[in-house]
Amino acid sequence: MQNSIQAVKLNASQVKEMFLYVGDQVRENKPFLTKIDSAIGDGDHGIGMSVGFTKAEENLKQKEFTTINDVFKTIGMSMIANMGGASGVIFGTLFTGGVKCLEAQEELTLPVLAQILEGSVKSIKERGKAELGDKTMIDALEPAAFGIKQSVEANHSLLEGLIVAEKCAADGVEKSKEYVAKFGRAKSLGERAIGHQDAGATTVWIMFKSMREWVEKASAQQ
Repeated sequence: MQNSIQAVKLNASQVKEMFLYVGDQVRENKPFLTKIDSAIGDGDHGIGMSVGFTKAEENLKQKEFTTINDVFKTIGMSMIANMGGASGVIFGTLFTGGVKCLEAQEELTLPVLAQILEGSVKSIKERGKAELGDKTMIDALEPAAFGIKQSVEANHSLLEGLIVAEKCAADGVEKSKEYVAKFGRAKSLGERAIGHQDAGATTVWIMFKSMREWVEKASAQQ
């Protein structure tokens, strides 16, 4: 594991390939996300995420990247410009907000990912005003970001950190079932939304799960 570059760091080209895989996995889960969102939301979350990652794929494939900042910006701006609605802005901000204050980075390491996620959570909260427990994507993203931060302190590898983040995001999705929604159509349902997981939080979990899968497979091929 220590000799695997994927266990330690990814260059910009590898980060691009990882997010192309993440997009594939989110699109593959479109029916699942639509089913979840239809229970308490507008039922369009899976469709919107599919549109966003499809456009991100088109734009990523048109370029070669030397910094991971540009990979994140390309994905985020693709989502903001093409998804529409709150999900487009919020998920786009996950990517653009994460690198807004980040110096140009040629490699993604676990400490850099921790820094990006800290920026993502901060930017999303500033824009959307959601907090942990409001039944939004923050319920998965903030615990995952905290898990990554703890992994950095424990000197974990990138892969080990992603394993922790995936678990934290999954726990966040499960906890979102207990919450009354504070945003969107689910807000009007009051306590009737309890028992249903949040679609945005579920997408965040799929993203971390997919990142872990890509790094794990790449590491195994070394």
